[in-house]
Amino acid sequence: MKKVTMADVAKLANVSKSTVSQYLNKRYEYMSEETRKRIAEAIEELGYQPNIIARSLKQKTTATIGVIVFNMLHMMTTQVLHAIEEECQKRGFQVIVCNSGDDPDKEKTYVDTLLAKQVDGLIVFPTGKNEDVYRRLVEERFPLVFVDRMVPGVEADSVLLDNAGAAEMAVQYFASQGRDRIAIVTPPLVSYNVPRMERLEGFRAAMRKRGLDVEDGNIIAADPDALPEVLKQRFAEPKRPNALFAINDLTLMGVLRFVKDAGVRVPDEVAIINIDDVPFADIYTPALTTIAQPTFAMGKKAAERVFEQMKAKKADGPRVFRFSPTLMERTSIRRGKE
Repeated sequence: MKKVTMADVAKLANVSKSTVSQYLNKRYEYMSEETRKRIAEAIEELGYQPNIIARSLKQKTTATIGVIVFNMLHMMTTQVLHAIEEECQKRGFQVIVCNSGDDPDKEKTYVDTLLAKQVDGLIVFPTGKNEDVYRRLVEERFPLVFVDRMVPGVEADSVLLDNAGAAEMAVQYFASQGRDRIAIVTPPLVSYNVPRMERLEGFRAAMRKRGLDVEDGNIIAADPDALPEVLKQRFAEPKRPNALFAINDLTLMGVLRFVKDAGVRVPDEVAIINIDDVPFADIYTPALTTIAQPTFAMGKKAAERVFEQMKAKKADGPRVFRFSPTLMERTSIRRGKE
């Protein structure tokens, strides 16, 4: 079959090739509704497919944004991704998603791969490492936005939760319900993981503010799979916690496995709050009190900042956008017994 060209579309629609080109690039300012309709009908009738490679070479854009996430299993990640994809689609851009698995080497490989594909910008949920890679991109003024984490020493736009505020919110609510032996439950603590460290420091500050003990036994750090056993050992000790603050959705799963296997009653024996409003929170028994992140707003902001950087004639300096958490009150907490 003869390949359908832009000239064929122009002939059928009775317009010039340049008008068809303007239509394909969504430049409708000087085009009547009738003209747009004729071009759309001609494209559909002929089955015309634009030559993306040729267009990208001419326009010096591939109309693609690369996104690198550190863990596809996080609910927060999938929701932010949805918002990014939606915002990019509005502008006629496609999204290429890569999953680093929180592996810095894999992350670096994906950065190189996406740059080789000539993506127009990068949105990255960083591992917290690869400083040299990102510093070089910043120096070259390549559009770059970090989500959920920052990379120490790299001055790039970042979109994050107010992590300290979320920890304060959890401790405040526990304390208001008479809980005084509060433990934070977190994945292994590493200095380059910004949200973990900010949530831990926020927890410590909130506990001290209320005169509550912050002992090593009240900082429980382990991989989610190992958490049930670690919590079992902690609850076998005197003065066991009467409240658990899980810092994300995967950590929550370890906490819930523990209370189920150990027969610990929620909220009678232990109250639970976690960051990330998991989909099953209101159907779990008892319904789970959570701290929701505004994931869709965060994803939208990340995409907007990439496009703003692409249009900027001069850099306006790195900006950090902190989003406020929301407490979703349910029944996994109630006033502790005296």
